[in-house]
Amino acid sequence: MDITLVIPLLNEEESLQELHDWIAKVMQAHQYIYEIIFIDDGSTDASWQVIETLSSSNKAVKGIRFQKNFGKSQALDAGFEMATGTVVITMDADLQDNPDEIPKLYDLIVREDYDLISGWKKKRYDNVITKNIPSKLFNAAARKTSGLKLHDFNCGLKAYKNKVIKNIKVSGEMHRYIPVLAKNEGFTKIGEQVVQHQARKYGVTKFGMDRFINGFLDLITISFLSKFGKRPMHFFGLWGSFMFLFGTTSAFYIGAFKLYRLYTGTKTILVTDNPWFFIALTSMILGTLLFLAGFIGELIIKTKSNEKHYSIKEKLNF
Repeated sequence: MDITLVIPLLNEEESLQELHDWIAKVMQAHQYIYEIIFIDDGSTDASWQVIETLSSSNKAVKGIRFQKNFGKSQALDAGFEMATGTVVITMDADLQDNPDEIPKLYDLIVREDYDLISGWKKKRYDNVITKNIPSKLFNAAARKTSGLKLHDFNCGLKAYKNKVIKNIKVSGEMHRYIPVLAKNEGFTKIGEQVVQHQARKYGVTKFGMDRFINGFLDLITISFLSKFGKRPMHFFGLWGSFMFLFGTTSAFYIGAFKLYRLYTGTKTILVTDNPWFFIALTSMILGTLLFLAGFIGELIIKTKSNEKHYSIKEKLNF
């Protein structure tokens, strides 16, 4: 299998037939052995019926249908698990990604030995205020945090070596940061390719402004996980120990100062009237909680299972 195309979708019945025909035309022109995996992420329109029709006429078309809407990350993860192609390419189902880019992406992976190629929609046909400007700010923050010099982290058109997608776990809303996940797993030959972006032809976007808020929150999460995900005690334990030591030292000083004043007969106040007492007590409590958080984190890492965060209703052609 040369290429596996992984295409998550939600309510895209109008575009699926056209997308399939376009992809098939490109594949036949270059004589690729291929498969298309459509992942229906809980569509409420006739998307699944269209996939059934396509799969009956083209055995290269495979389908995964979720029980409900679990999100794009979970859809990609399901597709990655089933993918068998030497090169795995992801794209959106709304026809804004151009299938004519597939051969170029394939060659970069196979001939130039890249682990991952991320698409860059240099010229966009989205709303400037609601999408373009927030996207630029988001990408700038992602570059700064991750160290990857990519212009468009959120581009759905990406190509991967098969071993890359088999070694990463995409969950939550982490589909935006697959290049970062790959980098964290040791796949460092990551490149970028300018791709053609097309105006939406059917339907409306399934993402609102909240995706940028979620994106920044996920950026904080993945930044932390990339550094301490496999050793949470190094973060929580360090700060917990520091705060507990600070609180204990402060409490010892307050107690010693109180005893000294009593010994010398100097007028003194109740320990509980000293504001430093509460600062010391709070520091010790917080330090203990942080240390416990690190300890529990270590236990979770050692005992967690690779559970799926989605459930599949049915499959086609697998």
